[in-house]
Amino acid sequence: MKKNMLFWILAFIITVASAYYQRITGPTYPISGKVNFSGEEIKYKLDRTHSGFSNHEVTLYVASKNISGNLFWKRYKTDDEWTKVEMVRRNDSLFAELPAQPSAGKLQYKVTLSNSQTEISCTEDPVVLRFKGAVPLWILIPHILFIFSAMLLSTRTGIELFNENPKTKKYMIFTFAFLLLGGFLFGPVVQKYAFGEYWTGVPFGFDLTDNKTLIALVGWCIAAFMVFKKKSEKFWIAFAAILMLAVFLIPHSVLGSELDYKKLDKAKSNNENVK
Repeated sequence: MKKNMLFWILAFIITVASAYYQRITGPTYPISGKVNFSGEEIKYKLDRTHSGFSNHEVTLYVASKNISGNLFWKRYKTDDEWTKVEMVRRNDSLFAELPAQPSAGKLQYKVTLSNSQTEISCTEDPVVLRFKGAVPLWILIPHILFIFSAMLLSTRTGIELFNENPKTKKYMIFTFAFLLLGGFLFGPVVQKYAFGEYWTGVPFGFDLTDNKTLIALVGWCIAAFMVFKKKSEKFWIAFAAILMLAVFLIPHSVLGSELDYKKLDKAKSNNENVK
């Protein structure tokens, strides 16, 4: 197998592995587990993100009719009291709904199971669910493909340095182009649909998803400048490739958009006073 093909395979494996790690370690990845209760093993999968402005349904498969459940929820980072919702049985499942929230609104919730003698909580800590607007597939799919391609090309550019006569310029140009398309053309549109703002990174905010894309672009801008100036080309290409891999290893949606309920409540109170 030719070295070029091996390099592409290696770049693809690194990109897929980093994307998978980023996804499963992020705060929007569902929490799964199981509890043994009343002689039954009950598996659960509790979501941490909801697309759209509908209520969110929480469902557990619980075959035993002797087991009932309750859903407790309250708005995230507030002094609200917990709201209790009795779960309804539907065949072999128990379900209840969490109320819809504005974009970037978060609810923390927990599920308890009980029988005639005792009650347990499925999770040790409450689960945090973030609401976001639905993003059309014609926007979301190109965004994901371009970002994935940028990560792949960035990694491939770095690996190209191991060739005797590396052809890094063409890979670097494609990396730059796909990063711009995915992160700065389709990315802001995705952000607008999901959270109502085109950009919430520097200088307008501290959204880490936006900021890490900006950091990756700055890294490749520096590398491109140094390459065309022919100053320590290999070092700066390696720097940009490693920097981009590092920032995209940061779990997805960490320090993402978050609604401030205190400001929301204050704004509602002011509007009511005006009326």
